[in-house]
Amino acid sequence: MTAQLDRPRPDRGLAVARYRGHAAGYDASAARTMELRRRTIALLGLRDGDNVLDVACGTGLSFSLLAAAVGTSGRVVGVELSPEMTRLARDRIDAAGWPNVSVIESAVEEVQLPEAFDAVLFNFTHDVLQSPAALARAFAASRPGARVAASGSKLYPWWLAPANVVVRRINTPYLTTFAGLRTPWRALASYVPDLHVRSALWGAGYLASGRYRPPKSEKPTA
Repeated sequence: MTAQLDRPRPDRGLAVARYRGHAAGYDASAARTMELRRRTIALLGLRDGDNVLDVACGTGLSFSLLAAAVGTSGRVVGVELSPEMTRLARDRIDAAGWPNVSVIESAVEEVQLPEAFDAVLFNFTHDVLQSPAALARAFAASRPGARVAASGSKLYPWWLAPANVVVRRINTPYLTTFAGLRTPWRALASYVPDLHVRSALWGAGYLASGRYRPPKSEKPTA
């Protein structure tokens, strides 16, 4: 399995198959990183009326925090590839009765987003961050200056190689590629020039934030 994950690009088909088995137990498995999720969302500095994009939103574990921050005049839109995870996210929305929270079942690379976003969340979305097409699609729907926050797992420095065996083992069920795992935010930095990265999870994770700045060749979203 590790050799399979050394492929250079994410594999959408494998991700769908993998999360078909993970969906039912995902919330329990994500409990250990819930505090990091809260810290990541706090970095977005959300305000009443903001529109926020939750990239690869999974079962919607971030929705309650996002919805509370943007208020009834804001909007939360999640994008999720896995049908099983999407169904659980929609069940969460229905149970909470959030009229301004929705989920689009789609690969991020192909999603049709309904509006321009004031903030973008990437919480444990390694495969998406390694996909140039996914990043381009997400930021094409973001306003210049949109607040961006990301978090996830990363490898330790090379001199702690034995510890990386554990990092890889923990992440194997949730990733389809280990490419970029040493600096997962590298491609994100091309959209967020002021990206500030700090260590998390005792060095096995990271937290990053900044503001989206369109490349000069890219037309800003109206």
